[in-house]
Amino acid sequence: MHLKRVMLLHEKFPTKEFYPFNLEILQRTKRIEFKSPVTFFVGENGSGKSTLLRAVSHKCGVHIWHGETRRRFEKNMYEDKLYRAIAIEWIGDAVPGSFFASEHFQDFAQLLDEWADETPDILDYFGGKSLMTQSHGQSILAFFKARYEREGIYFMDEPETALSPRSQLELLKLLDTMGKAGHAQFVIATHSPILLSCPDAVIYDFNRVPIREISYEETEPYRIYRDFFREMEKRFSRGEEMFAERSTK
Repeated sequence: MHLKRVMLLHEKFPTKEFYPFNLEILQRTKRIEFKSPVTFFVGENGSGKSTLLRAVSHKCGVHIWHGETRRRFEKNMYEDKLYRAIAIEWIGDAVPGSFFASEHFQDFAQLLDEWADETPDILDYFGGKSLMTQSHGQSILAFFKARYEREGIYFMDEPETALSPRSQLELLKLLDTMGKAGHAQFVIATHSPILLSCPDAVIYDFNRVPIREISYEETEPYRIYRDFFREMEKRFSRGEEMFAERSTK
């Protein structure tokens, strides 16, 4: 454990009209406690979980990789300013870390290849292979396995978007192993019921005001998948019954 808590400083909100400062969930949440090596933020798109994740990462001094910046028709001047209105408390000294978002990973992998063209040994850090010569999911897992063996705090924004269910299980095992080793702490925004099942993880729900801790079985991803598979089981059961009736006629 490295990060102890995050406090939302409402008196420093520059506006209540624009995102993310207009979100009731941020206006009514005072703090988030980190009590486990693995913490999840779960909630619908637009709930503020990824925005808060990025703000905390920024406040912890962790660089957020950005690829090429595109022009926008309308820009929200407050969109990336939440870090100015939060405070963090460490357990002991601050530690280094990294921020992962799959939409920026391809740019990073391409830049790494350019570095390796002049310094091939840099690839030893990532398993000895170019990330560009592997599938997207394989290259991401290679990055995870290399990076998360080191002490630090690691922020991940919906890592499941580029991973198959089997690869998500590999990441789940890595989170559990590294968290129990005691040197790595993870804060993850996700929709994945597979990742959310990480043993002893703390889950914060951004669908409720204020943000509060919930159990795995209370999460929306778990309930949606549970209900879906139950319905599929009923359909298959009805289909088998109909087939049995027709075969006896």
